[in-house]
Amino acid sequence: MKDIHVISLGAGVQSTTMLLMACRGEFEPKPDLVIFSDTGWEPKNVYEHLEWLKDEVKKHGIEIAVTNNGNIKEDIVNSINDSKRFASLPFFVKNKDGSTSMVRRQCTNEYKIMPVRKAIRNHLGYVPKQRVKEMVHLWMGISTDEIQRVKESRERWITHRYPLIEKWMTRLDCMNWLQRNGYPVPPKSSCVGCPFHDNHMWLDMKRNDLESWNEAVEMDREIRRLPQFKNEIYLHRSCVPLDQVNFNENQIEMFEDCTGYCGV
Repeated sequence: MKDIHVISLGAGVQSTTMLLMACRGEFEPKPDLVIFSDTGWEPKNVYEHLEWLKDEVKKHGIEIAVTNNGNIKEDIVNSINDSKRFASLPFFVKNKDGSTSMVRRQCTNEYKIMPVRKAIRNHLGYVPKQRVKEMVHLWMGISTDEIQRVKESRERWITHRYPLIEKWMTRLDCMNWLQRNGYPVPPKSSCVGCPFHDNHMWLDMKRNDLESWNEAVEMDREIRRLPQFKNEIYLHRSCVPLDQVNFNENQIEMFEDCTGYCGV
């Protein structure tokens, strides 16, 4: 059985580090394929970083393939206007009894996982439902501080590999490696309106990326018109309109020089 090595690229700190380390021979073998699945709603600086990364890895004979399964922002807007199904984000729900809950997340599977699998199959020349004969080693950019995300593949023809965990690297180790080798530290890769953003991420967007902030505020307002939900839904865990959230800015400022999770 032939082994195929594929990097699933998110273009954030960890996956960028993993790819560049592979380019420099610090992870072997050299990957056969690198795939970035584009949700269509990343911040502009993530797309700028991706273009830089494409040029950088070309120097090492590696190409980054970009795939997608539609545009998540457009799909939400279309669902508001014509009630079409869309892969839901983990929106926060304000229930009628005053409690809060979260919508089941479908977006990662449909805009990230499934498009990568489809791109791998296309690369290997398979049509839908045809059995894959190769063993695909899918490299995931997960560091030790996210070890709870380590999972085995549910596909017989895919096995997951976690190179950063093999070297017991944290997110901070990745940042240090990038800086030590003269590479820029990437922005955090996630959808502009991802409900998983913490207060620091939202505040950083509000201060430093007004275009993305305005998009998120508008989307937060619009999702309450989604016909699929009986209760009010929000992007922020407080179940308050995003532009009215108190981010405790003075408290956050005390930690802006933190080199851990904050600000990366």
